[in-house]
Amino acid sequence: MSLSDLDCRHAKPATSAYRLFDSAGLYLHVMPTGKRVWRLKYRFYGKEKLLTLGTYPGVTLIKAREKRDIAKQTLEAGVDPSQQKKDEKALAQFKQAQTVQLVATEWYNRNLPTWSPSYAKNVFSRLQQNIFPFIGQLPVASLTVQQLLACLQKVEDRNRNDLAHRVLQMMGQIMRYAVITERADRDITSDMKGALKKYVKGHFASIEIDELPDLLKAIERNDARLFKQTVLALKLILLTFVRTSELINATWDEIDLENKVWRIPAERMKMRKAHIVPLSNQVISILEELGELFGKQGYILPSVFQKNKPISNNTILKALDRLKYGKLMTGHGFRALAMSTIKEKLGYRHEVVDRQLAHQPKSKVDKAYDRAQFLAERTKMMQEWSDYIDALMRFGEASEIK
Repeated sequence: MSLSDLDCRHAKPATSAYRLFDSAGLYLHVMPTGKRVWRLKYRFYGKEKLLTLGTYPGVTLIKAREKRDIAKQTLEAGVDPSQQKKDEKALAQFKQAQTVQLVATEWYNRNLPTWSPSYAKNVFSRLQQNIFPFIGQLPVASLTVQQLLACLQKVEDRNRNDLAHRVLQMMGQIMRYAVITERADRDITSDMKGALKKYVKGHFASIEIDELPDLLKAIERNDARLFKQTVLALKLILLTFVRTSELINATWDEIDLENKVWRIPAERMKMRKAHIVPLSNQVISILEELGELFGKQGYILPSVFQKNKPISNNTILKALDRLKYGKLMTGHGFRALAMSTIKEKLGYRHEVVDRQLAHQPKSKVDKAYDRAQFLAERTKMMQEWSDYIDALMRFGEASEIK
């Protein structure tokens, strides 16, 4: 006969364990201690096995029968329910050990070869400062929207709304990696649209075209007594309008003075694609001067204090600040200045200047073109840009130069 709940409640402990059988292999194992455990006796490929289904009264008779029926269905599917339970327990323990910090670090290391050194440094710094101290030890599988939001609000409390949005975007990539690698069931950041404070995206400070003559004079006068290589660095970034990191880490083996070309390898580019910078006569002269000062080995802009290292990443910014352009101009601002001036004053098409800026093509049509297709036009443009700067120094007014 099947058991009743009354039978289970009145089962008293004895000097030795005994069983109260229900049906289809289910029984209540009553121990001398009084503990009552539900177990299922079954056969798997002829071998008798036992499956523990929980303790009474936490697991009621009705619930025990439900678990028995589920186990029977598992058996019919050719799966051992006892082994399945062990596997599920092991998976749960594995997921508990897969913390946000562990998964994020793994995601970081997998992407590291595709990032530039400066970008990789920024990513890890953001993880260390904004994620790991607060939710790093939480299992990524059980991370909640509320926990992540509280973490990001700490960034907002520092008046860094822009950074909070960047960290959220980064966490979205980490969560999607966790899903792909079966450490999480879903990307919780998809539920956080509109959760953070809005911010107005700013632009890198850059002077207007008409203000360029005064900046050129300030660089030439050098009232701030900048080091020689700092002055030459300012001139190089003006004439080549590469990114600051691309300039300061440039080495002589990238420079082909004879063919007047600077080839920046893919690993140093933001978009991880090799880039060609045609060198004007004026740029060649600056490079020759640098070669005479420091030799033509290693970095073209070595540090004054450590010749085996380049000038600091902040050198350009600090130099502009000392020239009284601290809030008016940045290293990146030279790129915006070149883009607008070359288009407006020299009449070049946007896509030609855009290729020289090494921007990622946005449309499918743009992506179909290789940057090298514009190389002849870019070479001509870079020389005209340098000539324009020279003329600007002579005339002193941008509007007077045609």
